[in-house]
Amino acid sequence: MSTRNLSICMLAAAALYITSCKPKGTSNSVSGDAASKTYVAPGKYDEFYNFVSGGFSGQLAVYGLPSGRLLRVIPVFSVDPEKGWGYSEETKPMLNTSHGFVPWDDLHHVEMSMTDGVADGKWVFVNGNNTPRLARIDLKTFRTTEIIELPNSAGNHSSPFGTENSEYIVAGTRFSVPEDGEAGDVPISSYKENFKGHISFVSVDKNTGNMAIAFQLKTPGVDFDLARAGKGKSNGWFFFSCYNSEQANTLLEVNASQRDKDFIMAVNWKKAEEYVKAGKGKKQSIKYAHNKYNEETHTATSEMENEVTVLDVSEFPDIVYFIPCPKSPHGCDVDPTGEYIVGSGKLAALLPVFSYDKIQKAIADKAFEPEKYAGLPVIKYEAALYGEVKKPGLGPLHTEFDGNGNAYTSFFVSSEVVKWNIKDLKVLDRQPTYYSVGHLMIPGGNTKKPFGKYLVAYNKITKDRYLPTGPELSQSAQLFDISGDKMQLILDFPTIGEPHYAQAVPASLIKDKQLKIFDINSNKHPYATKGEGEAKVVRQGNQVHVYITAIRSHFAPDNIEGIQMGDEVYFHVTNLEQDWDVPHGFGVKGAANGELLVMPGETTTLKWTPDRTGIFPIYCTDFCSALHQEMQGYVRVSPKGSSVPLTYSLGDKLKNNLTATK
Repeated sequence: MSTRNLSICMLAAAALYITSCKPKGTSNSVSGDAASKTYVAPGKYDEFYNFVSGGFSGQLAVYGLPSGRLLRVIPVFSVDPEKGWGYSEETKPMLNTSHGFVPWDDLHHVEMSMTDGVADGKWVFVNGNNTPRLARIDLKTFRTTEIIELPNSAGNHSSPFGTENSEYIVAGTRFSVPEDGEAGDVPISSYKENFKGHISFVSVDKNTGNMAIAFQLKTPGVDFDLARAGKGKSNGWFFFSCYNSEQANTLLEVNASQRDKDFIMAVNWKKAEEYVKAGKGKKQSIKYAHNKYNEETHTATSEMENEVTVLDVSEFPDIVYFIPCPKSPHGCDVDPTGEYIVGSGKLAALLPVFSYDKIQKAIADKAFEPEKYAGLPVIKYEAALYGEVKKPGLGPLHTEFDGNGNAYTSFFVSSEVVKWNIKDLKVLDRQPTYYSVGHLMIPGGNTKKPFGKYLVAYNKITKDRYLPTGPELSQSAQLFDISGDKMQLILDFPTIGEPHYAQAVPASLIKDKQLKIFDINSNKHPYATKGEGEAKVVRQGNQVHVYITAIRSHFAPDNIEGIQMGDEVYFHVTNLEQDWDVPHGFGVKGAANGELLVMPGETTTLKWTPDRTGIFPIYCTDFCSALHQEMQGYVRVSPKGSSVPLTYSLGDKLKNNLTATK
C-alpha cells in the first residue's frame, strides 16, 4: 500500500474512532456565536463573580463569568509570598493550628452565606481538607478574616455546607478516626470498635459572621463525602453521602466496595439542636485553634479553644436515619424546592432520586429494614425513593439545578454533563467534557432560586486542551450556556490548582458593597505611623523597630544605619494611601521569609534577621507610579558591638534615635 493510501486509511480510522466514541445525542464543537456570548468588552464588568476552590494550592480563586478571566487569588490556608500572607507578623497567626504553624492545605469546597436560601453576598466559607479547618472570607475586603480548626476530624472533605440562613456551616470528616486525645492510641485493626465519624455544626453570627463550634455529632465510623442542607419544606434536615459502610481500614478501593449499597445519612439537625440546648450533649476537653483577623488593627490573633460539646447519635435514635444508596456515593444534592434529594453512586449506572415527603412518611410508618446499621434505623430503599434516572451515563458525581425543573449531573467515567427533568426523570440533553469532569456549578444552583443561565464543568484531566507546559498540565473549567433547551459549550479556560467545587453570584450583589476608602485615622495597629513626621527607628535591646511609611513614591525613612549583627529588625510599614487601588510592596535583600503587600491605610510588619554585614537595599515590590523604580532605600548592617550610631534619614534630614534603649 502506498504511503498516501496508508495515510488516507489512518485518517478514516481515526475519524471512525472519534465518531464512535462520541456520546449519543451530543452536538458538535463550539458554534460560531460562542465568542460573542463570552466577550466582555474592555471597561465592562462580568455578570458574575465565580469563587473556585484551588484544591492543593490551598487558596481560593475568583473568576469573572462569562469571560473566564482570573480576577484574584485569595490566600486562605497556604502561605502566599505575593501578598505576604503567612509571612507578615500580622498574618502568621491565621495559619496556626493545634499542630503548630501549618502553611498549607487542600481547599476543596465553597459555600456562599445565605439568607432565606439565597446567597446574600456577605461571606464565602471554604474548607481545609487536610488539617481540618473552616475559613470565612469577607466580601467587603476579599480577605480571609477567620479560620477555625475542627477537632475529632481528619480530612474535612464533607464541608462547608450551610443551612438556609447560614445559622450553621456544617463539616463532616472524610476519615473516621478515634476521638482526639490519648484515647486515639489504638490499633488500626480495631477500626470497627474505636473509629468514629464526627460532624461539626459551626454557628455563624448573622451580624459579624464570627464562627463557633456549637456542637458535634458523633456517628458510626463511616467516611463522609459530600452533603447538602434541606431547604424550604426540608429545612431543618441535613443529608450526607457516606461510603465505606463496610468500615474497612485497608485497600478501600476493594474492601469499601463489597456492599451493593452505601448510604445517604439524613440528620434532623433541628432535633439535635434541641437536645444540645436541653443539656444532653457531653463536654469534651480538647484543643483546637481559632484564628481571627481584626480589620482595625490589621492583625490576626490565634486562640486555643479547649472544649467542644458532643452528641452521640447512638443515644438519640430520632436524629439520624440511613437511606440505602448505590455504593460509593459522591454527590448528595437537594433541589430548589427541598423535596428531591439526588444521590450519586460513583459506580452506578443510574441516579436515585429520593423524596423528602416519602422519607418523613417512612419514618412515621417505621418503614425500616429489619437490620439496623450500627444500632441506627435504615429506611427501606423503596420507601424513600421517588424514582431512578435510567442509564444517564457512567460515574455520576454531582448534581445542580437550573430553577426550571431540570437537573444537571456530571459523569466522570463517560466524561459528560447530562441534563434531565426532575419530575419525569427523563434525560433531555448531554454534552461531552474534556476529559474527566468532577464537580459542576450553576450560579445559585444549590439555592432556592438558581439563575439558570450558565453551567461550569470542572475537569480533572485536561490533556490537549492548552499549550503543553510540562508533565503537570493545567486543570480546566468549561462554560456552558444553559439558557436554551440544549447546552452549548461557549468557553473553556485554565484554573489554578485542582478545581473541585465553586459557587457564583451576580456581581451586582458584591461589587458596590466593597470598601473603597481606607481611612488612615481608623488604623489602630500598635505600630501604625500615620504621617512621615511620626516615622522613627527604635532600639529595644537586640530588637530594632522601624516605623516606616510608604507613599507614592518613597519610603520614610529611606536610609537607616546602626543595625548590628544579631539584631531582629521589625519593619512596620504603613501605607499612607487611602484609595483602594494603591497598595505598596516592601522587600529587603536577603529576607528569608517573603515580601509585604501593604493595603491602603494598613500597617504590616516584616521581621528580618540580617545574616551578614553590608548595605541592604529596600524597595517597593508592587508597581505604584511612574517613579516606582525610585521608591527605594538602604539599610546598613555593622558588626555586633559596632560604634555606628542608630540613625535614619529622609532626604537631607538625619536623625539620631534619642529614644533608643539598651
